[in-house]
Amino acid sequence: MEKAASFLSSLLGGGGGDAVPAGDPAATVASILIYPIKSCRGVSVPQAPVTSFGFKWDRQWLVVNAKGRACTQRVEPKMALVEVELPPEAFDEDWQPTPDSCLVIRAPGMDPLKVPLAVERATLDDVSLWEWSGSAYDEGTEAAEWFSAYFGKPTRLVRFKEETEIRPTNPDYAQGYKITFTDCFPFLIASQGSLDALNELLKEPVTINRFRPNILVDGCHPYSEDLWKTLKINKLTFEGVKLCDRCKVPTVDPERGTFGTEPTETMLTFRSGEVIRPSHKNKQKVYFGQNLVCKESVSAKGKGRIIKVGDPVYVLQTYPSSNEAPA
Repeated sequence: MEKAASFLSSLLGGGGGDAVPAGDPAATVASILIYPIKSCRGVSVPQAPVTSFGFKWDRQWLVVNAKGRACTQRVEPKMALVEVELPPEAFDEDWQPTPDSCLVIRAPGMDPLKVPLAVERATLDDVSLWEWSGSAYDEGTEAAEWFSAYFGKPTRLVRFKEETEIRPTNPDYAQGYKITFTDCFPFLIASQGSLDALNELLKEPVTINRFRPNILVDGCHPYSEDLWKTLKINKLTFEGVKLCDRCKVPTVDPERGTFGTEPTETMLTFRSGEVIRPSHKNKQKVYFGQNLVCKESVSAKGKGRIIKVGDPVYVLQTYPSSNEAPA
């Protein structure tokens, strides 16, 4: 892996903790990706408002089994084939759903399912996702029958109950922030440069949807985002709180809904803890992307909290190296 070796200096090298001048953007927002249903396909949008939970509509819905446990691509790779669609205006800052507004869901061999956005629902108790358990809105019989038919076993669709439920982020990395049905943190950032560098090493290139970031940036060196401690996008302050260690989801082929071995097999040669975090444990974890929180999300609601494609990204503080970044 000669090419992999050539990346090591940038992977382990110094951001030195120096701030980038405010007038010199480190990158540009190339794509914004929202995943309304956890583990299903995302939607690319031109802009997204920032809420107290993350981007508006991100991981608002969850597919659960008969026991109320979350279903994800880790066990159900066919979830990668489930497409979702929201009204385009849903990503305007002040938009509110009308009685006719729907989340539209499609999958191979299935008729489209329309889930109303502004209908009162019953509550389903004992819903669980990782360490969290609580109540959620049940999206009803039609949705349950649709997902049960698709997966071939009893399944329901639920929506996060923002009014009463709280899922805090891991306080060891970020205190005072909350999430809906995301895994751990409200935002995930990755760069096109990182993806391009990875694809140079793969026999078959992969797309960014393997890694499911919310913010894809372009114009920076590969894996620069490892070192981003404080950044500004459209006057919003984001903190890089934890390198994203990857589970088996990146090995799911998003066009076939099947497991493989790549890109994890190749990433182990140059993106493992052993390589980029040699003084830490978890040597066999692989890392791609940086988890973020947004400082403004915890304060009272304000106007203008929105990220747009094309926004410059200003890096104000960096970690000295990947080895010293939290993970």
